[in-house]
Amino acid sequence: MSKVAEGKKVPDFVYTATGGEHGKLSKLKGQRILLYFYPKDNTPGCTREGQAFRDKYRSFSRMKTRIYGISRDSVASHEKFKSKQEFPFELITDEDETLCKMFDVIKMKNMYGKQVRGIERSTFLIDESGILQKVWRKVKVDGHADDVIDAVKALKK
Repeated sequence: MSKVAEGKKVPDFVYTATGGEHGKLSKLKGQRILLYFYPKDNTPGCTREGQAFRDKYRSFSRMKTRIYGISRDSVASHEKFKSKQEFPFELITDEDETLCKMFDVIKMKNMYGKQVRGIERSTFLIDESGILQKVWRKVKVDGHADDVIDAVKALKK
């Protein structure tokens, strides 16, 4: 499976998400798509990141940008997380790491002095034609949603 690159068309993929959504990227053509990868449901940083996108959801909706959060957690875990945090967007499960590999977000990380494989917090903005317009890697949660909104606004010009 090929990896994504800024300025290139994102390879088509199928996904399973909360809300019983099963889809294909190609079926979302004509819409802007924001994919944010995060390490784990119900952890402090991931919760704050999701809340930031939740709190800015109306701004993204007005700019016709659909948000999807992605992690390796199960749909059941995602459903609980989404419900608890009142996320108005769907969360995609990637238990087999297909999307994580495509978007190259699996990295070796230090956790309490041990090396572990995990998701590097990353965000990807895809335009209406399926072209990857902007990539954020090693995301810091504070202010990130605002940075993404600015990038979406820049696409509209």
